[in-house]
Amino acid sequence: MKFSRRTATVAAIAGTASLALVLSGCSTGGDGGSGDEQITLTITTFGTMGLDDLYAQYEADHPNIKIEATNIDTGGNALTDWKTKQASGGLPDVQAVEEGWLGSVMEVSDTFTDLRDYGADDIKDRWVDWKVGQATDPDGRIIGYGTDIGPEGLCYNGKLFEAAGLPSDRDSVAELFGGDDASWDKFFEVGKQYHDATGKAFYDQSGFIWNAFVNEQAEGYYKKDGSLNVEDNATLKNFWMQLADAQQAGLSANQAQWDWGKGQAFVDGTFAVFVCPGWMLGVVKGNTESAGGDASTGWDFADVFPGGAANWGGSFLTVPTTSKHPKEAAELAAWLTDTQQEVAAFQAAGTFPSVKAAQTDAGVTGESDLTKFFNNAPVGEILGSRAEGVVAQFKGPDDAVIQEQVFGPSRTALDAGTADGETTWNQAIDALHQLVG
Repeated sequence: MKFSRRTATVAAIAGTASLALVLSGCSTGGDGGSGDEQITLTITTFGTMGLDDLYAQYEADHPNIKIEATNIDTGGNALTDWKTKQASGGLPDVQAVEEGWLGSVMEVSDTFTDLRDYGADDIKDRWVDWKVGQATDPDGRIIGYGTDIGPEGLCYNGKLFEAAGLPSDRDSVAELFGGDDASWDKFFEVGKQYHDATGKAFYDQSGFIWNAFVNEQAEGYYKKDGSLNVEDNATLKNFWMQLADAQQAGLSANQAQWDWGKGQAFVDGTFAVFVCPGWMLGVVKGNTESAGGDASTGWDFADVFPGGAANWGGSFLTVPTTSKHPKEAAELAAWLTDTQQEVAAFQAAGTFPSVKAAQTDAGVTGESDLTKFFNNAPVGEILGSRAEGVVAQFKGPDDAVIQEQVFGPSRTALDAGTADGETTWNQAIDALHQLVG
């Protein structure tokens, strides 16, 4: 399952911002709209994608182009917005779509421009192969350019670990969780040690833990043949019951997803670990700082993840066929996902590049505001390590519905302690029957 891919530090849909700003750099497949005709391109993104500062650079290099950008707070709200506008014909020139939407997107892939018409075949080698594969429909049409991928490591608060008598340097923390053999059993075991020592919760809430587990399975909510893979899935149910046990043991802080008391829970010791795909690093930093914290608050990032390699999230920039300027829109999407722009997005938000050259760029592997915040952790190198072995999981048409509406309410009830594991699992299955089939 993939809860809303990322969030901004506010919880409201950002209004449309007309940005008279811009960028430098080469465009792909033509002059990038460098003629005399004045063109306005609209783009809709969501959460913390790290693209906002790039629009000004592009406009500066293409004086005839004006960018009107809308950013939506979470992936869940962005999915609703996309579905509404997909039905009404009101989509922007460039639409960001999230990995978890791909099942729904591919059902209407003919409503997206085939980017091969604008040079996609000439640049497709810039991305990791599986990212291009995700954006290729059954007819071989490439309908999206990859922004980031979401390899996962563990964020943890070193000061809180020290206070609990646990090791706090990142290499020792990685070994604490099992190193290359890290498991969820070990994760919960360490969580109980922490709780016994402090009386406090270990992680913020169960939903992200559940999400991480589902994503690292060979098959998630859907099997590779497109059939549902939930109701009789003993692996998923057993882990759900393990989450219920952990909640009863006090390991969950029962935080509201994408809120955390306006970031306060990141600075007041409410919880000590946080599952972190690359883009979540910016969320941790942003929420900590919004609540008055900084690097001294103690957050760090370890090269370890229970269960091994896992990918959570990753987005694409698409061009709906309703765009009146598909060539210019495709060029903007290609530019935003080129090497230096993906490096800049990483530095802004921790979004780990899907472009191979960007992954090894010094701007990703070297020092940045993120490394400084996370106790000088080499975050780019760690994410590169965590990306090894990641395999894209098949996402079915209702993957996002299952994530948000099937398991979301059950997760809330589980963390609140108003229903036990068996009851909340059954509630989720009932919702599955009603909403999906």
